[in-house]
Amino acid sequence: MTTSVLKVNPKLDLVLERDIDVPVEKAWMAWTTPEHLKPWFSPKPWVITHCEMDLRPGGAFKFDMQGPEGDKQWFTACYLEIVPQRRLVWTLALEPGFRPSAKETLPGVKSFTAVIEFEAKGKATLYRATALHPDEASAKTHDDMGFTEGWGTALTQMVEYLKSGAI
Repeated sequence: MTTSVLKVNPKLDLVLERDIDVPVEKAWMAWTTPEHLKPWFSPKPWVITHCEMDLRPGGAFKFDMQGPEGDKQWFTACYLEIVPQRRLVWTLALEPGFRPSAKETLPGVKSFTAVIEFEAKGKATLYRATALHPDEASAKTHDDMGFTEGWGTALTQMVEYLKSGAI
């Protein structure tokens, strides 16, 4: 992908890359507007019941995932970089305002930083999501938890949502 300056380390980083048949403008809106993120961001049967975005470096990205049995996972991230329709970077290692987070992100995953990249390909988009981890154990745990399947399912849900005419 030409937009990335990211150096992927296969021991620490997980990558999902796919051509999607939606315009980059719509994919960007799906990632940066709470009412458009909530319908697709969590692999079903999990749902996002709450989402807040302060789309600026240091701003908050807060959301929760609720499972079919009612169990919830709350996440608070900090935006690091926003390049409209090109790149969105957020991390769970920092709280809003760039404050270090002491929370464990997921069981066995210390934290991770997400780099979401979009490259226009005519009316389609080359999409890449990279999860950067601080150590091999966290990357392996996140991978074993189903990173590729879960993030891939969410991406498929996003494409379906966008093709439904929601945006």
